[in-house]
Amino acid sequence: MKDEESSLGKDYKDGSIIFKENSAGKEMYIIISGKVKIMKEKGPVETILATLDEGDFFGEMSLFDNYPRSATAMASGDVKLLEINQKNFLKKISKDPSLAFRILEKMSQRIRLTDEKILNHIFEMQNIAKNPFVFT
Repeated sequence: MKDEESSLGKDYKDGSIIFKENSAGKEMYIIISGKVKIMKEKGPVETILATLDEGDFFGEMSLFDNYPRSATAMASGDVKLLEINQKNFLKKISKDPSLAFRILEKMSQRIRLTDEKILNHIFEMQNIAKNPFVFT
């Protein structure tokens, strides 16, 4: 679904799907310019998990495991991305091991944020269960 390729990266137009949830992948992406929405779909309901900006990366989990993509990535406006496949990633890590640390640090931050969101939803659901007729 990419719209145009250049030596510096791949260009995507607004609304283009970069990858779909449950698809196979062995590459990560770094946003050179633009924004990318990361989202999950459950039936007709679409939930935006994150909106990423220039300098952010995504799709990194596919470099570490053999599982399908955990979410869909979609261009929000015109986007230019740098794609890094597993082989090139391993080369970059061998030259600069701190790159792996920076990626793990960001992944850890994302897990903590997700944990916080899950806990907030659990607390909200518990409050609703305790007080079903109280509207906030």
